[in-house]
Amino acid sequence: QAQLAESGGGLVQPGGSLRLSCAGSGFTLEYNTIGWFRQAPGKEREVVACISSSDSTTYYADSVKGRFTISRDNAKNTVYLQMNSLKPEDTAVYYCAAHRPTPNTNRVWVREGEYDDWGQGTQVTVSS
Repeated sequence: QAQLAESGGGLVQPGGSLRLSCAGSGFTLEYNTIGWFRQAPGKEREVVACISSSDSTTYYADSVKGRFTISRDNAKNTVYLQMNSLKPEDTAVYYCAAHRPTPNTNRVWVREGEYDDWGQGTQVTVSS
């Protein structure tokens, strides 16, 4: 059964960094466009960053541009989200999601309804 598992969340002070990991099991992530989403308490889930299966296209929400970087390591079947200069407003549960397999595509998808498989989420709390 295909599964995604996020890890790397935790408590960090403002200005700090975290690296989230999204590991795939049961399928090969390099064939999928992967998205990171987040949901803060009382708010709707929103897209944070996406990377196409070809790795040629990335997308970042305006709120994280210049601070977050999405990347993948196909040998480890893992996608990462490096988060720097964290702010209290980045506090949320972070989810990774996989679009259905579309090998070598340059496309990214930014709506959660366009993703087929989801992890359980990892909590990120930015607070002093």
